[in-house]
Amino acid sequence: MSEEKYRPVVLVIDDEAQIQRLLRHTLEAEGYRVFEAPDGQQGLTEAVKHRPDLIILDLGLPDMDGVDVLKRFREWINIPIIVLTVRDSEDEKIVVLDSGADDYLTKPFGAGELLARMRVALRRAEPTPEAVVFKTGPLEVDLASRSVKVDGKPVRLTGIEFALLRFFVRHAGKVLTHDQIMREVWSPAHVGRVHYIHIYMTHLREKLEANPSEPKLLITEPRVGYMLVAK
Repeated sequence: MSEEKYRPVVLVIDDEAQIQRLLRHTLEAEGYRVFEAPDGQQGLTEAVKHRPDLIILDLGLPDMDGVDVLKRFREWINIPIIVLTVRDSEDEKIVVLDSGADDYLTKPFGAGELLARMRVALRRAEPTPEAVVFKTGPLEVDLASRSVKVDGKPVRLTGIEFALLRFFVRHAGKVLTHDQIMREVWSPAHVGRVHYIHIYMTHLREKLEANPSEPKLLITEPRVGYMLVAK
């Protein structure tokens, strides 16, 4: 008798019954196991109980702000969290990403897009060997040997340049905010000194991009941060 295929567990935290029904129907049809919570406190409780593989979190909850719930989760779990909300301002997006969300989708949303984002988030969450060789387009980065190649040719990076690139590699395909980058590559004390990032991003692009003024690998997300394209 063949072993039953594992069905990823998704916790939906949203107080709208209509959204809950839509997500349950959509996700179960795709093979996910779905649990629900109508508010932040129950969401925290359900997460402890069911140990989900991914959380879909609304920001407009009746008992707690979704950002506060997100921060509570990030104190003890590192699973993918996709924020689903009617709030769509850039400032709100920055706050959500800085607070630990993996992705951000505004209502109304397309089921196909949500499912695609979930698949990407779950793939990123899969453990990978430390000695990974990352490739995207002409770029090749060996994290174990700290070597970088573009079109097969070695590229010399400074310590900070490599630390910056390594952070992007580990989160390839995900927008990283300025504050996230500053905390990881420099220190929390440097948060807010965005000009540091601009300077080193210019250096990286000069070394890695075919045309630094029209980057294809290290993309700017205006007023938010940067992303390393994963192909």
